[in-house]
Order: sequence, then C-alpha cells, then structure tokens
Amino acid sequence: MLEHLKTDVLAANLALVREGLVLMTWGNASAIDRASGHVIIKPSGVAYDAMKAEDMVVVDLEGNKVEGKLNPSVDTPTHLALYLAFPDIGGVVHTHSHYATCWAQACRPIPCFGTTHADYFHGDVPVTDRMTAMEVREAYEANIGEVIIRCFRNRDPLSCPAVLVANHAPFTWGKSVAAAVENAFVLEEVARMALHTVALSPTQLAIEDHLLDKHFLRKHGNNAYYGQVGKGDE
Repeated sequence: MLEHLKTDVLAANLALVREGLVLMTWGNASAIDRASGHVIIKPSGVAYDAMKAEDMVVVDLEGNKVEGKLNPSVDTPTHLALYLAFPDIGGVVHTHSHYATCWAQACRPIPCFGTTHADYFHGDVPVTDRMTAMEVREAYEANIGEVIIRCFRNRDPLSCPAVLVANHAPFTWGKSVAAAVENAFVLEEVARMALHTVALSPTQLAIEDHLLDKHFLRKHGNNAYYGQVGKGDE
C-alpha cells in the first residue's frame, strides 16, 4: 500500500540524519495521501540505519494502524492534527535540531533579520504558548498539534511552514515530505544565523516589510518569478 510514499518517507527520515538534524532517534517525518486519507510515518524508536521502506507505518487520520508490523512514532497524533488542520500540506517533519531547539527552549520566536530567512518564511518563525499541565497530562502529543494550530489561527501555514513548540523543538511542513525536509534544513540554518546576529547586534531590528515581501513573494504565490516558473520550480 502506497509503496512510493513509503520510499519517500524513508528517504526523508534518512536525509534528516544525513544532514545532522537528527541524533539518536530524535525526529520523524511523515507524508499523507490525501485521496485515501492515509498517513505514512516512521516507526517508533527504531534506529535509522536499520529502517527499510517496508518498516514505515500506515495510519488513518484517526490514528488507527492500517498497515505495518511496528508501532508508529509516538508523535503521530501531532502529525495527524496538522494534516487535519492544514489541508494544503503533504508532509510533516519533527526534529530536535540544535539551533532551532535552542530558540524553542528559550521560548523565543526566530526573528526575520535578513533575506535568507525571508526566502522561506514570511516573517518570524513563531513559538507556541507553553503547554498547560492538563495539556501535557492528557493526550500530550495531540495537544502539541493543538498548540501549533492555535499559533496559526491568523496565519497561513504555507507562508511560514515552521513552528517552535515552547520548551520542546521545531516542526516543519510543506506540500510534500521532501519540501518539509527542505524547510527543516533551512529552519536550522536561519536559527543559527539569527543566534549569531543577536550575539553581534543584540538590538538588531527585523527586516523591513518591503524587503521581506519582495524576497518571499518572488519565490512563492501566484506572481512568483524565481527559478524555472511553470516547470515545477517556484
């Protein structure tokens, strides 16, 4: 079932390790087949160098296992909440990458200081509210999804395909799982750049709106002109 997506999800998870965004088993990537409503996600706690495409687990949007011998990632309820709330996304990634997690642990959004950030994220990368004791105690992983969704109540999730969960770590998403992985790579780099920018200039102001808009909108949206427009490249 959905063998091509299993291959894509395995490749995404291995890419996170290869690029240094995941240590141990601290991360996961998933993809959704919107036609069937099935989600493919990595198994829980399995070493990356031992995983095969057939180890990927298929679940429905209610979290029921449809196919697979192993248990799905414990973060599956978070992924499912995002797929239900953000109907235009096709992949989700969760890591504990170093720099982005530092900002999450500090409970601080990542400011947009420059055009590298603006090429991918239209403004700051937000941080969620801190989770309440009840949210942590009951349905913790599903409630992580809920605090992320609240954070995007008045924001298009594809205009900023990343979030920092307070005291926890980042999540990214995209129209495909490959796009979600790319956004995770970029998030880690802009988190590193922002930290060094603040170290050099503690009172540095965010990029001005006209430059932010120019860089984001030339790559995204109906009037994008970056790359080979019309050939799958925005």
